[in-house]
Amino acid sequence: MVVGTSGVTASDVLAVARDGARIELSDEAVAALAAAREIVDALAAKPEPVYGVSTGFGALATRHISPELRAQLQRNIVRSHAAGMGPRVEREVVRALMFLRLKTVCSGHTGVRPEVAQTMADILNAGITPVVHEYGSLGCSGDLAPLSHCALTLMGEGDAEGPDGVVRPAGELLAEAGIAPVELREKEGLALLNGTDGMLGMLVMALADLETLYKSADVTAALSLEALLGTDKVLAPELHAIRPHPGQGASAANMLAVLKGSELTGHHQDGAPRVQDAYSVRCAPQVAGAGRDTLAHARTVAERELASAVDNPVVLPDGRVESNGNFHGAPVAYVLDFLAIAAADLGSIAERRTDRLLDKNRSHGLPPFLADDAGVDSGLMIAQYTQAALVSEMKRLAVPASADSIPSSAMQEDHVSMGWSAARKLRTAVDNLTRIVAIELYAATRAIELREGLTPAPASQAVIEAVRAAGVQGPGPDRFLAPDLEAADAFVRGGHVVTAVEPVTGPLA
Repeated sequence: MVVGTSGVTASDVLAVARDGARIELSDEAVAALAAAREIVDALAAKPEPVYGVSTGFGALATRHISPELRAQLQRNIVRSHAAGMGPRVEREVVRALMFLRLKTVCSGHTGVRPEVAQTMADILNAGITPVVHEYGSLGCSGDLAPLSHCALTLMGEGDAEGPDGVVRPAGELLAEAGIAPVELREKEGLALLNGTDGMLGMLVMALADLETLYKSADVTAALSLEALLGTDKVLAPELHAIRPHPGQGASAANMLAVLKGSELTGHHQDGAPRVQDAYSVRCAPQVAGAGRDTLAHARTVAERELASAVDNPVVLPDGRVESNGNFHGAPVAYVLDFLAIAAADLGSIAERRTDRLLDKNRSHGLPPFLADDAGVDSGLMIAQYTQAALVSEMKRLAVPASADSIPSSAMQEDHVSMGWSAARKLRTAVDNLTRIVAIELYAATRAIELREGLTPAPASQAVIEAVRAAGVQGPGPDRFLAPDLEAADAFVRGGHVVTAVEPVTGPLA
């Protein structure tokens, strides 16, 4: 992975955060770093105070710092700002955070020396991951505490996780890897802390996970429609063309592709005829489609932020060093919250379909709770309770963090984004949505297998065969259910719902 002066891609972030891709600095980046540093050094030599170079920080920016104290100033800002508390955040989040900070450093707008950037790359390449805590960022001035814990590792201080997964003093890990700790100079401590990198990294990873989850949810919705003997006529392209939301059309097309060739669809007029299927079935493309369009908007915001150089102050091409407010996380925070709302609604509609499959009064001939011997067996009754509990939490997580603000730094930082908090709760929401979709998958595949004498669609059959091969058992007497649900969760989490159907349907939208 070669890091230059321009923005990186979402794929780059995923490669470094999740796959451990190695990093190199381009010659262009090294030259830009050196040029910007010359500007900072020249300003540092002048008697006039320059914020971040020869002054204190935040509400303490009025104090001019003499040259002999400036190295101490940079060390102190890192040490004092590394004030996080709570559980450790995930390794992939920290790697994304560090990589995105390195991306901005290499832009040539921060005034950091080339050797600092190289040390950041060396630490990532060595598999050393700073210990970063859950709480400490208000999302303005960026993710200060999380980034400070990373900068502390550059200085050889604090704790970090080694490539073996063991947490040890950072100085020991750097020494073993042959990496010299950094002695920070003017502006460098501040430049390592002042960015939206944590919330952006989590947004990029959530977008990747949700893209797969939305495709998986289209498949499970199609399976539920099939198991409920519903009609696929509502998925016709001409119906969705007259309400041309792109996501809605894509979801309907995915469902229609999965249901092609099914003998179970179209029986809604049999027995007790239904004029229409319930909303949770009939409106599946509208709900999932709105979520897909939200994903598209969030992806646009992420791409803009990936192309940005977020720091304060910044070194401009004409040599000026100017203060700014680009570290405010509002653009990222909003879409993180939008995604949590969309994910909660997708989980909610999936749970309603599951409940319909289990209710003998609404399932159109399926046994109560899909039990083998109802009364003796409880079937999937409590699996739906678990799903309902997850949906309830999803609704709590949908309350927007970005609607809140709490003043800090003696009212200098009097309006903040809470973007880090929005990102943390979205990660939980994505985990919960995965479990909710897994429970619908578990119920729908069992229900289809209980429809004896009717052949499911080839794509549906492919999913059923794949999920059974993955250790998720089919219909039968009651058994210890948690392992089945765990196996279904792993199946969805690994993207296997999509890979199971695409050989039959072609690539899903």
